[in-house]
Amino acid sequence: MNTIDELYGKYPSPCYVLFEESLEANLQLLDLVQQSAGVSIICALKGFAFWHAFPMVKEYLHGATASSLNEARLISEEMGCEAHTYAPVYLPEEFEHLLIYSNHLTFNSLSQWYRFKEQAQKSPKKVSFGLRVNPEYSEIETDLYNPAAPGCRLGIPVEQMPEQLPDGIEGLHMHALCENDSYALEHCLESFEAKFGHLIKQCKWVNLGGGHLITREGYDIAHLIDILKAFKQRYPNLEEVILEPGEAVGWQTGVLVSTVEDIVENKGIRTAILNVSFSCHMPDCLEMPYKPTIIGAHEPTEGDKFVYRMGGNSCLAGDFMGMGDFAFPEPLEIGDRVVFDDMIHYTMVKTTFFNGVKHPAIGMVDKEQNFFLFREPGYEAYKEKLG
Repeated sequence: MNTIDELYGKYPSPCYVLFEESLEANLQLLDLVQQSAGVSIICALKGFAFWHAFPMVKEYLHGATASSLNEARLISEEMGCEAHTYAPVYLPEEFEHLLIYSNHLTFNSLSQWYRFKEQAQKSPKKVSFGLRVNPEYSEIETDLYNPAAPGCRLGIPVEQMPEQLPDGIEGLHMHALCENDSYALEHCLESFEAKFGHLIKQCKWVNLGGGHLITREGYDIAHLIDILKAFKQRYPNLEEVILEPGEAVGWQTGVLVSTVEDIVENKGIRTAILNVSFSCHMPDCLEMPYKPTIIGAHEPTEGDKFVYRMGGNSCLAGDFMGMGDFAFPEPLEIGDRVVFDDMIHYTMVKTTFFNGVKHPAIGMVDKEQNFFLFREPGYEAYKEKLG
């Protein structure tokens, strides 16, 4: 048995495994930023929705952000707090329920605000309403993830905003980052303030969105704290400055355990076919695209003997890791574990049931190194999704 099998063979396969100790380390770092900069950091469920860990998240962060009624309800039920809610569009049949689950609610357009304004302001509970604006500046290289790209539907351009905040609006929401550092935030803030500074001065709160990869090794924490403190000093009217990373919460906190089920060869390319699918279980590897890390493997170099393409188990021809092959110290064999690192944030959230392929189980290793299996999705989960 190889080392990887020894370390990960005790877990089901396929299985997403969260390591509680790693999650807590991330949360402690995020809390340090909160305390030092005097801001609120909340968890964006679109990037981290491992709800079994929400009690720990709540210990450190100031809540969570939802982009749908389902996410808002999950925050209420499993984190025990109200959501900061933003969605590109709200549905009339859901809006009343969103008000129940939310303490902040942001509209993507002025037309959405005016459509729901009367209902919003009649809410029996206090909800603070905001507008998402588009700073039209971003350092994101992949257009699929760039909310400041020309013509993007997300956020209101400055030329469409009035000189005064509409009656009933208390905050602005700006989001233009994706896996970016504090310097990208600094540059984005320059554009945000140049375009919307007069409106920021009228706000009670500002939400600086997500994409702040604060927990990545090498992130300049001190610089982030400095620019946040300086931003607050420029706008003493703000009662709250909010950041809502999701990926930074779940960054490097867990793995996706898989197994080699077959090895095929075609035109000199050896493919290890796994019991997981890139299309179904790791779609961001195809969308971004990016090449994940496989524990114990490395980038192929001249002379490597045991080089394999990773193939998924759906019938999609492109269901393989197209960003390059992987080299292993020993030949792969059927039954070997292949462990993809850092798969607990966006990757886990985006899974699909294409082809009806088996979904990975979901489990967690606590701080005492005990493994808890929460769920093994089966036929009923697949069937329920379809009607």
